[in-house]
Amino acid sequence: MVGTDTAEDSPPRLDSALLILIGVMVLGGMMSYLDATIVNVGISTLSAEFEASLATIEWVTTGYLLAVALAIPLAGWAMARFGSRRMWLLGLSLFLAGSALCAVAWNAESLIAFRVLQGLGGGMVDPIMMTVVAGAAGPARMGRVMGLISVPITLGPVLGPIVGGVLLENFSWEWMFLVNIPFALAAIVLAVVVLPADPPRDGSPVPLDALGVALLCPGFAAVVFALSQAGRDGFGSVQVVIGLVLGAALFAGYAAHALRTAGTPLLDLRLFASKGFSASVTIMFLVGGGLFALLFLLPLYYQQVHDHSVLESGLLLAPLGVGTMIGMPLAGNLADRIGARLLVPTGALLVTAGALVFTQSGADTSQALLTPAQLVIGFGLGLVGAPTMGSVYRTVPLTAVAGATGAVFILNQIGASLGVAVVALILQGGGAHAAPTADSFANAFWWPVAAGLVVFSAGFLLPGRPAPAPQAAPAAPAEPVPNSV
Repeated sequence: MVGTDTAEDSPPRLDSALLILIGVMVLGGMMSYLDATIVNVGISTLSAEFEASLATIEWVTTGYLLAVALAIPLAGWAMARFGSRRMWLLGLSLFLAGSALCAVAWNAESLIAFRVLQGLGGGMVDPIMMTVVAGAAGPARMGRVMGLISVPITLGPVLGPIVGGVLLENFSWEWMFLVNIPFALAAIVLAVVVLPADPPRDGSPVPLDALGVALLCPGFAAVVFALSQAGRDGFGSVQVVIGLVLGAALFAGYAAHALRTAGTPLLDLRLFASKGFSASVTIMFLVGGGLFALLFLLPLYYQQVHDHSVLESGLLLAPLGVGTMIGMPLAGNLADRIGARLLVPTGALLVTAGALVFTQSGADTSQALLTPAQLVIGFGLGLVGAPTMGSVYRTVPLTAVAGATGAVFILNQIGASLGVAVVALILQGGGAHAAPTADSFANAFWWPVAAGLVVFSAGFLLPGRPAPAPQAAPAAPAEPVPNSV
């Protein structure tokens, strides 16, 4: 439903039906992003609770990430085959069931298994959320809608350590999972009420690209696993090398298959022929790498360099989230008017400037300097994220939205895993068992600086100002109605 703006270059308004849809989808999508990092602060607590080694209990996080990696490539096909509403409800139900079962886990192995179930649900929810909202918004409103829908993508991981710290400070470990249940139930009920029924399918069911599944899903999982282990063992360890080589081989096999198949590939690689689309997904890859590197570095930095508690270090991340909450909607609104080509490089420079502050910081650096730096980083991420996501959907036809979403999430997840692995290795410069020094943290913060500079360059390849929405043609004069009497 288009708004009533009369100015020729004014984009159509966001009507109430679309805003309600966005709210319902954000409620469901926020949980999976929150849960991706909420457990990270409780790894030591879970290790002690289940009397398991850190190497074992880390699979609580790794298993979740691998399940997400398996689910994301399948989401596009599943929506086309079974319908967006059905798959959204299924994803939320799996996430709800996984959360409840995690809270009653009796040992480390059962907790890991239930986290895998939770990850399968979370991996489906996120691409479906983006695809449904992008389809409902249309190109003319894409920037503002992405400004709203991108908030959970960036804010959820930021809030995770804060919420996790608060829960562990005041409650038992089970509440890291129980906290999901009321929100998941509310998201399911609202989805049943708000989401329209899936339209009847025309023609034969969409065939599953079985060979594509056999190549892409395990290839993605192998790369994510290798990168999750590289932060601890280094890129030269046997399991990391095997994972990266296996993942690269499976990706190469998938590329050859997808470009030659006569059917519909699981993920259409021909989308990358568009310069704007390639630039958009490259930026989202780097945003994933830079954001998750910062979310890994900052709590450790505050704990080990400034001697803050887990809860204090989580709360000190708040300026990053506040900056993002301000920047995302503002950038989304501006993107529909001036395009992403100006906003993204500006945001990248702000991220670079804020991260540079941390490269020069140490134990005696005042929080009065670090807090504004985080606010600037968050605001810069907002200027980058929303316009870039809008550009993804402006550069592909409507029929390719699901595949484009899958590509974005795959590369964003790989970027996140790579970013964490790189900064973890930099922190281990003094040895795997040595505590990181202030200098090693300063060196690690150069990674988001470098990512920001690359995003600055890639931003100029994004689409410029969107074309004005077509104006309705004036109605022709009514024909006189003959008298029937």
